[in-house]
Amino acid sequence: MSIAANRRVLSGMRPTGQLHLGHYHGVLKNWIQLQHEYECFFFVADWHALTTSYDDTAIIGESVYDIVIDWLSVGINPGEATLFVQSRVPEHAELHLLLSMITPISWLERVPSYKDQQEKLRERDLSTYGFLGYPLLQAADILIYKAGHVPVGEDQVAHIELAREVARRFNHIYGREPDFEQKAEAAAKKMGRKNAKLYFEIRRTYQEGGDLEGLERGRALLEAQQNISLGDRERLLGYLEGGGKVILPEPQALLTPESKMPGLDGEKMSKSYQNTIALREAPESVTQKLRTMPTDPARVRRSDPGDPQKCPVWRFHEIYSDDGVRQWVREGCTTAGIGCLDCKQPIIDAVLAEQQPIRERSEEFLDDPDTVRAIIDEGCEAARDVARDTLDDVRQAMSLLYR
Repeated sequence: MSIAANRRVLSGMRPTGQLHLGHYHGVLKNWIQLQHEYECFFFVADWHALTTSYDDTAIIGESVYDIVIDWLSVGINPGEATLFVQSRVPEHAELHLLLSMITPISWLERVPSYKDQQEKLRERDLSTYGFLGYPLLQAADILIYKAGHVPVGEDQVAHIELAREVARRFNHIYGREPDFEQKAEAAAKKMGRKNAKLYFEIRRTYQEGGDLEGLERGRALLEAQQNISLGDRERLLGYLEGGGKVILPEPQALLTPESKMPGLDGEKMSKSYQNTIALREAPESVTQKLRTMPTDPARVRRSDPGDPQKCPVWRFHEIYSDDGVRQWVREGCTTAGIGCLDCKQPIIDAVLAEQQPIRERSEEFLDDPDTVRAIIDEGCEAARDVARDTLDDVRQAMSLLYR
């Protein structure tokens, strides 16, 4: 892995309308934590939205600012994370094009989500290169920032593995720069006699004996050096591992817990199921949706006992209620001591309390669109600076940097 990439995280969301509580509990809470621990790049994946909605793009344009306002409203801080729009950084497209020249079609066809999505979205024509190639565009999104970590659920791990394979293939084809060994040995000398001697000892024990602990010590040694350039670090890392210069580092999947946020019907919260509560939905609408949620079908009358495990409302209690409230619900439901509306009221109160600060912050951003635009503009420029540097490395490796 690239030394520079160790603390960098990349993640994105498609702009398909305002975000809902499923996004908040499944993704955004994790982002809020990550921004304090890593160098984070969060982007609006508007090109990715085209892979399945190329014939209806109106919602994409309308949603770009909505999604950023949602991010800001829940606590994503542009002072700690870089927020940008994918299409505003055209380097993503150039890297995607260059990577497409070396990526076998069979690699794309075997990505599990390719056939799964075609099956689920039969009503849409997905026989396009854009749909086939979107995992490669996703790889370019990651590799253009030399991201070390990508937060994903289990269902997305195959996409990260594709990115790793593409980076590995690229480095294998283009990483052997002219006079690589001589340049690596010259770079080692810049660390000073003592550190250079230690580096070569570690390299020998790893390459001759497969000492993985030694490899980790070598990486730590390189990371600690202050007097060598990033290019020399990448060169020395490749020399240590026995390959060429690491141009595109292999990212790692940062597994995130599966979202436990249910929809109003007990299924996964999803717009396609029409069972969502938007992050900043009006309190009256939220109250009405929760009051009319389905409950245990066995409770036809108020006097009928029920089973919380068979009730969609119980799953909300598992997220929002403390042990005391959950005990009250279990006892009251199984003995018919409380009615379903009684059971729902603590959920209504908890959801509205959770949403109130989000709604209040969103009003500030909605009233000041210039600030939102400035945040996006600054994020796009910062992202482009990083992306340009990577593309310079890629073009140089491919002999496409003409000067």
